[in-house]
Amino acid sequence: MTKQYALGIFDDEDVLLHAVENVRAAGVKIYDVFSPYPVHGIDDALGIERSRLPIAAFFFGLTGLSFALWMQIYMLGVDWPMIIGGKPHISLPAFVPVAFELTVFFTCHGMALTFFTITGLYPRFKVPVMDVRATDDKFVMAIELDETGSQYSRLTQLLRDNGASEVNQKEMTNN
Repeated sequence: MTKQYALGIFDDEDVLLHAVENVRAAGVKIYDVFSPYPVHGIDDALGIERSRLPIAAFFFGLTGLSFALWMQIYMLGVDWPMIIGGKPHISLPAFVPVAFELTVFFTCHGMALTFFTITGLYPRFKVPVMDVRATDDKFVMAIELDETGSQYSRLTQLLRDNGASEVNQKEMTNN
């Protein structure tokens, strides 16, 4: 499937932030903004909601803690009970270090897999790049065009009025 985008290239992040607010105020839906480094306040300007990843992190941690406690209680209390230093078979204070480590382990790995799955950052042969300069020194605002591309001239004027140094049209293929 091929989609067309209008790309507004900006030289300064402050100009970009104001342009995002003005373009959204004009009723135009922005596909995404690409920048060489994180821009403070861009999420709010784009209207992106707060992430729900912390909820997933909590459940990954809870899973890790449950697994650690189950594993230690089963191994030391049921499967192979040993009396070590006169302590009971199931001694929860002794289980704290392993439980902490597995909680962190499950949370980290679960979050990494969740992040890569949600964002679609997985290995592929051809990486889609809107504009190569967005990885170096430019800020790129991408706006998806309709099939006919009829609103391109209006978007070009709108982006130029809001400080875009150049406006390009790009065709991308989703693989």
